[in-house]
Amino acid sequence: MTNDDFKSTLWDAADKLRGSVSAAQYKYPVLGLVFLKYISDLFDAQADVIRARCADPASDLYIADESARGAAAEAFAADKTFYDADNVFWVPATARFSVLLNQASAPDLAQRLDRAMGDIEAENPRLKGVLYREFGRLELEPGKLGELMGLIARVQFRPEDHGSRDVFGEVYEYFLGKFALKEGARAGEFYTPKNVVNLLVAILAPFKGTIYDPACGSGGMFVQSSKFKDAHQAKLGRRGDLAICGQELMAATRRLCLMNLAVHGLDGNLGESYGDTFGNDQHKTLRADYVLANPPFNISDWGGERLTDDPRWVYGIPPKGNANFAWLQHMLARLSTRGRAGIVLANGSMSSQQSGEGDIRRAMVMGDVVECMVALPGQLFSNTQIPVCLWFLSKDKSPGINGRSDRRKQVLFIDARKLGAQRISRTQIEFTDEETETISQLYHRWRGTEFSDGIEYADEPGRSYSASLADVEKHGFVLTPGRYVGAIAAENDDEIFGEKMERLTAQLAEQMAKGSELDEVIREKLGALGYGV
Repeated sequence: MTNDDFKSTLWDAADKLRGSVSAAQYKYPVLGLVFLKYISDLFDAQADVIRARCADPASDLYIADESARGAAAEAFAADKTFYDADNVFWVPATARFSVLLNQASAPDLAQRLDRAMGDIEAENPRLKGVLYREFGRLELEPGKLGELMGLIARVQFRPEDHGSRDVFGEVYEYFLGKFALKEGARAGEFYTPKNVVNLLVAILAPFKGTIYDPACGSGGMFVQSSKFKDAHQAKLGRRGDLAICGQELMAATRRLCLMNLAVHGLDGNLGESYGDTFGNDQHKTLRADYVLANPPFNISDWGGERLTDDPRWVYGIPPKGNANFAWLQHMLARLSTRGRAGIVLANGSMSSQQSGEGDIRRAMVMGDVVECMVALPGQLFSNTQIPVCLWFLSKDKSPGINGRSDRRKQVLFIDARKLGAQRISRTQIEFTDEETETISQLYHRWRGTEFSDGIEYADEPGRSYSASLADVEKHGFVLTPGRYVGAIAAENDDEIFGEKMERLTAQLAEQMAKGSELDEVIREKLGALGYGV
């Protein structure tokens, strides 16, 4: 079920049914149907649990009279309160996946699906306005929607076999990633590669408090933060707790986020509706403990000309033609007195001087809110080739709640451009888990957090450097890590250039000769098969 080959096969089959519908449109009905299958399977499983409780002498629902047990068990299994109590979505009989699958050949299947989604929303307030309800508008050939349901029916979410929530999350994440590859640049509206999110989360380490994403897309930051919290509860010996707040500009993307939260059993405050974070900020009074975001960077039409007097611009008015420093200052404004933020931005934000950006960056450094800068390798994103970096901001760098070490008037620089060993496509790479741990531990050692492996921090040439504000000033407040970490000592650099060139030339000649031999063998084989070469 969770095997990559199976997910790939399911995706390939579903994609073939797409017809004339664009990937941008297609993701919503596909993910909607997968979600319908998920909640239907969990509903059926919960019904079986309720029936089993009626036959269990140790259960509060036990019915000793066998003659009455069957009818009572069915009555309980049809009672919505027993599903609400265990946080299982109630699915009306006419809206269950299996019922609709039996109607897959009906000419009005699309309309039946729309009604079913509406019925589910009506019964589950958390899903109101979340589910896809535009099947009737799809421009698919007759029968294709039923075929798609038949494919999705192969996916089984069985709580007794595995953690269904995690498996659905895997399928959901996989499909989002595949849609991102299909959509190219538009994918930035809803999807940040999982390994980039994981790195942000591993460094920021959200465990207890409020987490905020002002450009939340499909909610990946929230889901991975929750997983981090769950994974570290046993290690730290105490329970973590995260309250989720966010905002999203696009209505359809906001629905993806709400669905993603619902799938993972998370509640979130995404404001009253979708909207522009700058012009229609729905969390003005929020003071979050953690901010994680991959906002749309380098955008020029962010409405800056209408916000020149905004109180968020503590370190300088952002240029009207680029929102990068508007995002940074907005996130700082939403942090609590102990808060920290991790933000993905274009590399230009580390060194730009135009339109006053250098002055804002200088003010932020001197204001001691810049905590750590991470340079990333290229090709981490499927949807953009723009080089990106990570900014980590902090309202409190003193020893205490954010770490044992006093890092006031210091900035940690990490150069991770040489990492990213796993290639997942011709144009995209990702960090291994070990690489993510290596990068995040540099920060945790430096800060002395409870998530550190206990090793004392030390600068690593070519990898990391703890700079004073005076060091940063010497570099003109440019925050590119490569300027600070130095170069990695070259290995085997004592070989004489002429000898090295001669050795490499000989290797090349040998490989070219082998290539010619292989060409000849291929020609002979093709000739034997009757193909002229």
